[in-house]
Amino acid sequence: MKAGFVSILGRPNAGKSTLLNALVGTKVSIVSQRAQTTRDAIQGVLTEARGQIVFIDSPGMHRPTQELGKRMAQEIERAAAGSHLALLLIDASVPPADADRQAAETAGALRMPVFALLNKIDKVADKTRLLPLIERLREIHDFAEFVPISARKRMQLDTLLELIFARLPQSPGYFPDDYITDQPQRFLASELIRERILRETHDEVPHSVAVIIEDWTENASRLRLSAAVIVEREGQKAILIGKKGAKLKDLGRKARESLEARFGCAVFLELFVKVRPNWRNNREFVRGLDFRRLPGVL
Repeated sequence: MKAGFVSILGRPNAGKSTLLNALVGTKVSIVSQRAQTTRDAIQGVLTEARGQIVFIDSPGMHRPTQELGKRMAQEIERAAAGSHLALLLIDASVPPADADRQAAETAGALRMPVFALLNKIDKVADKTRLLPLIERLREIHDFAEFVPISARKRMQLDTLLELIFARLPQSPGYFPDDYITDQPQRFLASELIRERILRETHDEVPHSVAVIIEDWTENASRLRLSAAVIVEREGQKAILIGKKGAKLKDLGRKARESLEARFGCAVFLELFVKVRPNWRNNREFVRGLDFRRLPGVL
C-alpha cells in the first residue's frame, strides 16, 4: 500500500477545487467562476485498494495586498509544507501570461517532484496548441510529468492517479478509510452558503463576503442553522437582501438545497446580512475565519 500528501497549486481559476472534488469523488471544496474563491488549504482524501492520497487544495497564487490575501498566501505555504508531490495546474484554454510563469517558478522552487497539469483541454480543439505551452514550461523547470487533463470532464484523471501513486512512498494510510476531509461540518456549511452567494450575485458583490455559522442544532433527521453573511458596505447588504427581502429569500432557498444535498438531511436555514467595514484588512477578524480556530477543532 502507498500513501502520501499531494498539494494542488495554481493561479486563481485554474480549476484546483474542481480537480480536488473530481479526484476525491465528492464535493469538499466550493467552486465558482470568481477568482480567489478558495481561501483555505483544504484536505480531500482518496482511499482505494492501492493506497491513500491526501490532496490539499490551496488558494490561487497571487500577490496579496490585504490581510485576507496575506492569510491566503500563508495557506498556500501550508498546502505545500510536508507534501510528497505537488500538482501545478495551468489553464491551457487561454493564452499563457506572466502570472503563469511566476506560478511555475514558484512551484519549481519546491523541494519535491512537481507535475505540470494542463487543465481544461476539453476547451482546446487543436491539441497541438499544447506543445508550445509544454516547451515554455520545460524552459522554466524540469517538471516530473506533463499531464493534459480536464478536471471538469474527468479526462485523463485515471492516468494522473497512476502517475501519482507511482511517486508515493510505501506506507499505511494516514486516515481511516471513510475519512474524506479535514473541514468541520460548520465550516463546510458556511462555504456552501458562500458558494451560492458568489454564483447568484455574479459581479454585484465582490469577494468582500464572508459567512459565519452563528447557531447549529442537529438531530438524526434535521439540521437547523443560522448564518451571518458579512459584507463591507451598506450597498452590498442592500443587494443581498433585495426588494422586500426577495433576493435573500432566494439565496436562502438555494443554499438550503445545497446543504441538504451535501449533508443528506432536511435543513432549516436562517440568513442574516451584517455590515463590517473593511473586514478584509482586519487581521483579527480574518484570523477568526480560519476553520482550525473553531471551537473543538485542533
